[in-house]
Amino acid sequence: GLTAQTRALADACGVSQRLLYSFFPSKAALLEEVYRSQIAGPFKAIWFAELKDRSKTVEQRLIHFYDDYYAGVTTRHWLRLFLYASLAEMAMAPAYIAAIVTQLLEIIVAEAAHEQGLELPADPAVVQEIGWILHGAASHLAIRRHVYANTNPTPVHAVLQLQVRSFLAGLPAVLGPSGAARR
Repeated sequence: GLTAQTRALADACGVSQRLLYSFFPSKAALLEEVYRSQIAGPFKAIWFAELKDRSKTVEQRLIHFYDDYYAGVTTRHWLRLFLYASLAEMAMAPAYIAAIVTQLLEIIVAEAAHEQGLELPADPAVVQEIGWILHGAASHLAIRRHVYANTNPTPVHAVLQLQVRSFLAGLPAVLGPSGAARR
């Protein structure tokens, strides 16, 4: 586990503590590598560019992204590590959100607003919260399916389409002249 001592980690890996330290000079260095390879590693930087590719509709871009993200990032293994690290109060989840998700949310909301001719709120924190409406729904789908073992027979792709379409349909209510983001 993430909170184990290095001796126990070395034993679990079937190596000596000395060998472990030859690759990772500290437990912090080992945990940084776990974050880099297991948490941030599955995220594809190309997704940022694809989400900004206006040759396709925002709906097409978002559905493609969330299909890929669900399959490649929010696996049972990834979620397990992410949630355990969060519960152990390690910096992995906050680092991932700060380094990757925040930028992702801002792109999603900016692209959706642009396509619908809506103005973004000036406060980036509000923009991010609007993005969490969709990203949180997609992430929770993965939690429901992989952690809670929810057996709803609706295919993941169909659920992601529903979530994207609901987000896009609700955006004018949030960003329009009387929307909560304007208050």
